[in-house]
Amino acid sequence: MITQSKIIRSPTTTFSNLVAYQFYHSLSPTPHQPPTKSLQLRECCNITFILVVTATPLYYSTMASYEVFSRIQPHEYLRRFLDQSIRPDGRPLDRFRKTLITTDSIAAADASAMVRLGGTAIVCGIKAEVCEPHVERPDQGYLVPNVELSPMCSSKFRPGPPPESAQAISQLIHELFSSCNILPLESLCIESGKAVWVLYADIVCLNYDGNITDASLLALTAALNKLTLPKASVSESMVVEADASDRVPIKLARVPVASTFCVFQQPYAVLSDPNEAEESLSRETVTVVLDTTGQLCMVHKNGGNSVPMDTFKACFDRASERTSQIAVLLLK
Repeated sequence: MITQSKIIRSPTTTFSNLVAYQFYHSLSPTPHQPPTKSLQLRECCNITFILVVTATPLYYSTMASYEVFSRIQPHEYLRRFLDQSIRPDGRPLDRFRKTLITTDSIAAADASAMVRLGGTAIVCGIKAEVCEPHVERPDQGYLVPNVELSPMCSSKFRPGPPPESAQAISQLIHELFSSCNILPLESLCIESGKAVWVLYADIVCLNYDGNITDASLLALTAALNKLTLPKASVSESMVVEADASDRVPIKLARVPVASTFCVFQQPYAVLSDPNEAEESLSRETVTVVLDTTGQLCMVHKNGGNSVPMDTFKACFDRASERTSQIAVLLLK
């Protein structure tokens, strides 16, 4: 049987519109018998024709209809799941995605780690160099985190200057390490007033599927746990001499773990570890950073209205459980 539909093309007509039109106007859908030949799309001037050659009436599967609905009405699509206390990817509201940590993945770096958080993949490489200390802090080195979100990881990012989200995460990590003394900068001193170590931490997103903050901090922490620096000294001629065969591990004073949550008001729901689709529909996010002893390091809220204390308490409880799980992974 040959079914032909004729649709006048308009400036806003898209292939999704055509699929939705054909789906809602197909006759006698038969969900158990697929068409024998695929959809053929032809264009002639300003007229678009859909020709479908099938041995059975045209149908679209339930999954196809879900896909169309999620694109046309994303908020309503998510709301219907949240009404049932479940998420479109099948997770309960409080569940984090599977997390994998791989260390020493970059041979050219002094230390490196790769983190996979669901569909999000982050790699962190640390390079140590020698520089002069700041005049006001002669015995302290430097940690310079830099988060990169390029078009390689997602089409939502464009070439050119780093996006605001990347700069915001870099600043958050810098403030966390500075205010909570995560890495004692005195341990990076070679000789006070003369030479210190500067650690350049390049945190690069390989694939973007939401919650970059948690994955970036975890990748940096895992890399720092593997970092060793050569014993170095400053000679009388002001030359830094280092012995690459004699290396000293860097010890973190605290091991931070970030847990990010999206807060929805209608219906009210707190989602742990949001993916890209959930982040794009949320107006409020809360990031709780605890160390592996359970002590609070930082709370960061982005956007939206004030969050009630009950919500913060729920976030703290989930973050505490999450931190315990990550602590086990970091020890492997």
